[in-house]
Amino acid sequence: MFSENLPPGALVLDDVGKCYRRYARPIDWLKERLTRRPYAIEHWAVRDVTFRMQPGESLGIVGVNGAGKSTLLQMIAGTLTPTTGTLRKNGRVAALLELGAGFNPEFTGRENARLNAAIMGLDGDEIEALLPEIIAFSEIGEAIDHPVKTYSSGMFVRLAFSVATAIEPDILIIDEALSVGDGAFARKSFSRIMELRERGVTLLFCSHMLYQVERLCDRAVWIDQGRPVMIGPASRVVQAYQMELDRRYEDDGKKAACDVPQSASVAGHARIRAVRLTVDGEPPEACVARTHQSTVAIEIEFDSDPGLPAPGVACLVHTADGKNLSSMGSWISGPKPIPRSADGRASCRLELPNIPLLRGTYTISVFLMCERGIHVYDHVEYCASFSVETPTEQLGWVDLPHRWHSTTSDPSA
Repeated sequence: MFSENLPPGALVLDDVGKCYRRYARPIDWLKERLTRRPYAIEHWAVRDVTFRMQPGESLGIVGVNGAGKSTLLQMIAGTLTPTTGTLRKNGRVAALLELGAGFNPEFTGRENARLNAAIMGLDGDEIEALLPEIIAFSEIGEAIDHPVKTYSSGMFVRLAFSVATAIEPDILIIDEALSVGDGAFARKSFSRIMELRERGVTLLFCSHMLYQVERLCDRAVWIDQGRPVMIGPASRVVQAYQMELDRRYEDDGKKAACDVPQSASVAGHARIRAVRLTVDGEPPEACVARTHQSTVAIEIEFDSDPGLPAPGVACLVHTADGKNLSSMGSWISGPKPIPRSADGRASCRLELPNIPLLRGTYTISVFLMCERGIHVYDHVEYCASFSVETPTEQLGWVDLPHRWHSTTSDPSA
């Protein structure tokens, strides 16, 4: 429900829950009403959620599939009614939930844009004034006058995102929608989200890409089995959630990273061409790295659309059991931007000198990111591995710089 006592963009949830009642047989529904005895099986999709958002805040929502994230966002958007608790909000709400939700498949893209803008509270003149911007941003061209039932999933999300963000909402809700579509549009979409944040739009963002949650959001809530496990600064919640995922990874008894496919997943206007790893100039099969002595180097080649800003490259180092050990992004510590040829081709080299890792096997994943380090154009996971030998019997993964000092008092003093 909306509340005039809250400033535009504010959101308050107090003990919000959603319960679904299921019946084993259709006749049980009738028996329950005739006898007033319960026959339904209750399933709580969301329970005991309480938090407050001030205008302009951004909140990430993380959790495994089926945890209740989408149900929570649908209640905030107003497409579901809470079973328990109170939910108050104020201002215009735009939501990107299920792909194509709210679109009539028989209507054209233009007609659906008008309809959705009207549902969000715009009058006729406002809608007509915004239509050219919506069509231009969506980049679907003449398809705007075709029925949306003929659209691809990427065209769906382009139009839905264009409408949702063109109306200048007070609260913007995004549930994994930007995982669909090509890289160029996703990059442009994240840029618009950043602009809306800077203008004070309240953002609720749900994604399995934890680095996006940490980058876009001030706070985060971790949902598990419908209940909030943790609410706090995004970096702390993401770290705690990642640790839980690592624990489940171990409990599931998963094998080493060599079981993961090593082919790149092309997604848009940039593509990784090659990744090569060497240890002291030799291939890892012929050379074992030594702690504090060897240099591990990763060479990456990529193609990109020269009409877009040059992408950045990130490398992630994993332990043998799949834990994320460390990451390095070129937009943080490397050349900004990476120089490219006129046709968008580029190469770069990441060196890890005097590598401080302890004995074990480590794998590398490579990501081709937008210039802000938010959107992933392409990635190759677990594409190379190397081993490390340590001359001492140290445990763990990293040899941290350290000193020992005696603090024992001199007994003769």
